[in-house]
Amino acid sequence: MGRKFLPLMGGMEIKDQVILVTGGARGLGFAMLAAFGERGGRLVVCDRAGSAAAAETLRAQGYDATGIDCNVTEESSVVSAFEQIAAQVGPVNIAILNAGILRDGLLIRFNKATGKIKGKMSLEQWQSVIDVNLTGVFLTGREAAAQMAEAGGGLIIPISSVAMHGNPGQSNYSAAKAGVAALTRLWAQELSRFKIRVCGIAPGFIATEMVLKDMNAKALEEWQSRIPIGRLGRPDEIAHTAVFIAENDLMTGVVVEASGGIKI
Repeated sequence: MGRKFLPLMGGMEIKDQVILVTGGARGLGFAMLAAFGERGGRLVVCDRAGSAAAAETLRAQGYDATGIDCNVTEESSVVSAFEQIAAQVGPVNIAILNAGILRDGLLIRFNKATGKIKGKMSLEQWQSVIDVNLTGVFLTGREAAAQMAEAGGGLIIPISSVAMHGNPGQSNYSAAKAGVAALTRLWAQELSRFKIRVCGIAPGFIATEMVLKDMNAKALEEWQSRIPIGRLGRPDEIAHTAVFIAENDLMTGVVVEASGGIKI
């Protein structure tokens, strides 16, 4: 007698779910919103500026979208934004914590000719990246978790980076993204009792406005040569990864590296 298998239970139904993406007005965040919009999600664009214009663009594409400006580094701004979302759209069901900045630089720069230090990573470079990329994830993740716990469950997708393994010239960014990965694994354990899944994504080098603006042509060519698939990733590829996570209940407590195989 053959073994009988139970049918697979479906993952989260995206249609009519409230989908929040921080840093959603452009680049990777906007691509993720569009991907969830294609599946009938109710989109919330959350960015420091430009949220209303991005939401208008999404509505013109046929999606249900609302824009709410939010500075993820300021607790009062984050709390207010989530209150507005709950009042205008409803409690957040899926929160993608994507807001991030780059302020690259070596820890120290050395002048071989003089044998003297000629520069250091500034405290502002360090703190600004930690504030947005790590503290911002903490604040938005906390408020999302609070709404989801009261609503009976949800999904948080923190966006880390393969730089979490340590990328020279990115002490600030690598430290922040390693912290995001740690929070992902920790929150998955803490929040499971509320039926909240937490699953991160660690993109490699993705052809976003931020990456292309901050990387010169020579560096871009060098990095592309190191990526096994021979090219930078596309924003829609990361967006589809987020959709896969939403639709698969097994995805929690891990950080998915979507990098084209590059190792840092």
